[in-house]
Amino acid sequence: MEKRELKNHMENLVDETLEEYLKNKTNICQCERCIMDIKAKALNKLPAHYVATDRGYIFGKIEKMRTQFNVDVLKAVIEAVDVVSKNLRHD
Repeated sequence: MEKRELKNHMENLVDETLEEYLKNKTNICQCERCIMDIKAKALNKLPAHYVATDRGYIFGKIEKMRTQFNVDVLKAVIEAVDVVSKNLRHD
C-alpha cells in the first residue's frame, strides 16, 4: 500500500526559488535563522496549496504548479529577503 501524505506544495516552490535566488548573492546572510525567517515570511504571503496524495504523485503535481506560481513565489521570496535583510534577528 502506498503511503499517503499531506503536503503544502508551496513550501517546495519557495525552497527551490530561494535556493536559486541566493545562489550567487554574497551580500545576503544565509545563516539558518535568516533562511528560516525568509521562508516563513514568503510562505505567509503566498496561498497554501495542500494536497493529500500518493507519494509519487506529489512530484508531478509540483511540476504542474510550478508555471502557475513561479512569478508570485519569486516576488514573495524577493520581498522576504529584503525585509529579513533589513531586520536581522541573529547574533
